[in-house]
Amino acid sequence: MESKSLPSERRLRNRRRLLRVSSYALRYLVAVALILFAVVPALWVVAASFNPAKSLAGGTFFPKNPGLINYQQLLQNDFYPYMQWLLNSLKVAGITTAATILITCVAGYALSRFRMRGKEHLQTAILVLNVFPAILAVVALYSTFQQLGIFIPWLGLDSHGALIMVYIAFAMGINVLLVKAYIDAIPMEIDESALVDGATPWQTFQHIIFPMIRPIAITVAVLSFIASYGDFVIARVLLKSADKLTVMVGLNLFQTIRFDVDFGMLTAGAVIAAIPILLMYFPLQRYVISGLVSGAYKG
Repeated sequence: MESKSLPSERRLRNRRRLLRVSSYALRYLVAVALILFAVVPALWVVAASFNPAKSLAGGTFFPKNPGLINYQQLLQNDFYPYMQWLLNSLKVAGITTAATILITCVAGYALSRFRMRGKEHLQTAILVLNVFPAILAVVALYSTFQQLGIFIPWLGLDSHGALIMVYIAFAMGINVLLVKAYIDAIPMEIDESALVDGATPWQTFQHIIFPMIRPIAITVAVLSFIASYGDFVIARVLLKSADKLTVMVGLNLFQTIRFDVDFGMLTAGAVIAAIPILLMYFPLQRYVISGLVSGAYKG
């Protein structure tokens, strides 16, 4: 009886081991496929930026006679002020990020710590408003800033002020709830001890709470910067002058008189435009991952 059960147990163990190995193999295959799906197009664009043929159709990862001709034509082009577009994007994204951090952290602290009438309804409204995509508000935004520009020119159409206001408004919603969920996990006794020692609510937030929520604040900063820096639709609608365009809108203008796209300068511009995102994300990626994971867990 025991001799018959041993082979069956061995077969069962082998089957489990096979299933486990197959499961790991399938996960790795899916992971490799997703990585290739994300990395290969980026490498193709980088290779095309060094290709003097200015074409994507016959391009390879290792172009013949690679050079910097596309970058030279891009930076020395008198018709396309690329560096001005890049500076505009950095200015808009930088101001948007700084304002978003300040507003979302203060608002998240208020929603978490202060008692106010209708707080639950306000949070529900924030969630509902974030369900609708920003593209639905483009027509209303255009009309609003067109009228507002009559009285306040720096908040009208074709101004960076209007674009920054829109980006801040769109970034506040879900980020406020992320910060609130993070602060909710901090014991209330810390605030009470600070108040007993004579600290005001603002001093408590500035010197105690804000240093503790640094991971989620950095997460909000990185996500806000990437979203505002990489936006195309809203910037395309609100901005008109060539010297005020952002880099994402400006890249759309690289076409010849015959409306053929100059892929050489386009890919070179895309590579340069990606550098600020990489320089910001890689040093802060551990804070971003920590903030997202902790915020989701604590929420």
